[in-house]
Amino acid sequence: MDAAQAVHEKFLGALANGTLARRADAPDPARAGLTWSDATDIFLSQLTSRQMDRLSRTLQARGEGFYTIGSSGHEGNAAVAAALRVTDMAFLHYRSNAFQLHRARQLPGQTPDWDMLLSFAASAEDPISGGRHKVIGSKPLAIPPQTSTIASHLPKAVGAAFSIGIARRLGMCGLPLPEDAVVLASFGDASANHSTAQGAFNTAGWSAFQGTPLPLIFLCEDNGIGISTRTPTGWIEAQFRHRAGLHYIQCDGTDLVAAYAGAKEAADFARRTRKPVFLHMGTVRLYGHAGSDVQGAYLPKALIEADEARDPLLAGAALMVEQGWMSAAEVADAYEEIGATLARQAEAAIHRPKLTTAAAVMESLVPPKIDRPPANRPSTDERTAMFAGDANQMDKPMHMARLLSWALADLMLAYPEIVVAGEDVGPKGGVYNVTAKLHQRFGSARVINTLLDEQAILGLAIGMAHNGFVPMPEIQFLAYVHNAEDQIRGEAATLSFFSNGQYTNPMVIRIAGLGYQKGFGGHFHNDNSLAVFRDIPGVILAVPSNGRDAVQMLRECVRLAREEQRVVVFVEPIALYMTRDLHEEGDGLWTSAYEAPGEGTPIRLGDVGVHGDGTDLAIVTYGNGTYLSRQAEKLLAADGVKARVIDLRWLGPVDADKLIAAVGEAKRVLIVDECRITGSQSEALMALFTERTPEKKLARIAAEDSFIPLGKAATVTLPSRDSIYAAAKELLA
Repeated sequence: MDAAQAVHEKFLGALANGTLARRADAPDPARAGLTWSDATDIFLSQLTSRQMDRLSRTLQARGEGFYTIGSSGHEGNAAVAAALRVTDMAFLHYRSNAFQLHRARQLPGQTPDWDMLLSFAASAEDPISGGRHKVIGSKPLAIPPQTSTIASHLPKAVGAAFSIGIARRLGMCGLPLPEDAVVLASFGDASANHSTAQGAFNTAGWSAFQGTPLPLIFLCEDNGIGISTRTPTGWIEAQFRHRAGLHYIQCDGTDLVAAYAGAKEAADFARRTRKPVFLHMGTVRLYGHAGSDVQGAYLPKALIEADEARDPLLAGAALMVEQGWMSAAEVADAYEEIGATLARQAEAAIHRPKLTTAAAVMESLVPPKIDRPPANRPSTDERTAMFAGDANQMDKPMHMARLLSWALADLMLAYPEIVVAGEDVGPKGGVYNVTAKLHQRFGSARVINTLLDEQAILGLAIGMAHNGFVPMPEIQFLAYVHNAEDQIRGEAATLSFFSNGQYTNPMVIRIAGLGYQKGFGGHFHNDNSLAVFRDIPGVILAVPSNGRDAVQMLRECVRLAREEQRVVVFVEPIALYMTRDLHEEGDGLWTSAYEAPGEGTPIRLGDVGVHGDGTDLAIVTYGNGTYLSRQAEKLLAADGVKARVIDLRWLGPVDADKLIAAVGEAKRVLIVDECRITGSQSEALMALFTERTPEKKLARIAAEDSFIPLGKAATVTLPSRDSIYAAAKELLA
């Protein structure tokens, strides 16, 4: 028999034959502070969740519903919803239907049954994802949507909880999370083993150990199995009961009263102490993992039957009957009526409009624009005081690192919601001194030295963005982002898409990267691949080549994050941080004076830089390639070649029209790409020019498909001034 049907019939059978009984040690609802009304409401939410699970399987079998992960056996999380406030943001496990259903009972005007059925049917009217995925989530209920994550939402939950204390320290008001809010993050026992989860636990404990406010509940819904791999008995408790910085609470999620008591204790502790809690809630998984998974293929029958005997609905019904709140017949009637009502609603839901065009699907990749408070306009005295130690240098030509440092300071002065975070960004000023003096000027609440964990850094940023901040996390080296790229790909970039633009996490991720460093590195410090960012829909990728552009582009990146809610990656070429000269020592051609806010020509998204107006050759490049191409252009000019160098600046998205206009009448196009031949920007650029300007002669030069070695060989696989010159001469021949 189908597992769902078997569990359904056992429940109805127990109601009919009078075999319901609570455990002898089951807690008293009055002692737990649970009233008749509240307990009954929780139980009705549990019944609704169960019938939804059954219905979703039916819809899937008919081809009218789609891949789902059921909540049956995890209905105890409805009691967790009862113990929390609607304003407590919840990052939920995928088995949390009962939580959302019950939270909706706490806010008038909600229609959670209908909303979820629209999601099951992938209707464009689904109020959370707009038909893009079956997700648990709701903007009014403060539940950001999650897909089938394996704990990747835990780092941002830590960040959201952390942001509450920071907002309080800074005196910020009117943010999405009240200053006494608690954040919930739920997950399964198998997910607790994932490195992402372990990093989040460690970050929370590390922060709390130092006295940092972090009102967070980690809810581990322990059903003893991950897909088909069983969790060793006692493993979760052994791992977390005595973990530094985490307050451990255990409860039985199969008993409504015990689940409520445990959740209430956890919520009260986190709210009162502002410290993280690990709530270990025992549950069962009554069906297979998901979809057509059949537990009987890998679990013994005795174990399956033992879990079915722990069905939370059996315990809930026994409570209702024991307390005289509902009779067994009334429970059966309510259960059947809920099922019939949902079935009628489902027949209507499956006929609601679906997404039918690519444009409709992609509409929420780019978030909607919002109105932000205007920039602070510091007085001359305030700004003079902030830059007191640098005033005598700010009108002199400077290299990129120094100019970026001043730009960051001006941005933080203008926008109090900006927070800089990363390894060593504080008093040290970062590995390359780009964040120098920011900690001194703005304090530890806005310039945050993080622990050494890129997932934690990006999760911190995502979570803080949920609470109205504009984070600027720093990843020390480009290669280090691969430790945490899912935080950008699977979390930050997808949020607007899966919430139909209702939830966003705007940020500017600063990353030092690319090649050409001298005397330092190897491939971990000279990573020359940007493919990981170019592959993520909706993410903006910026790569400046010089200090002046870097300042103006960084300001545009912040505008894009603040006003357009975009996720922006700003890659700073390490080898150009301190570069001053272009052609010969002392020429100072790669420096510029600092342009204060409002000065200079802004560089908007898609704007390309053009040096020269020659029509013999256009060199299209970016970053270090711009620097080297300018050197090669001088050699070409000596040969009588009239060339222009076009600096892309923005690699994602490339404004094709502006780029083609910049190339203009140039007869030949040489693409210079410091990243690897395979997977680099040059591939897309070759395709673009072939399709749009077939009359032009094309060539490209890119780095070899190799990691970068150490020492004097560090640049031999990369384009150089001379190799660019040679490639240009060959194209011109």
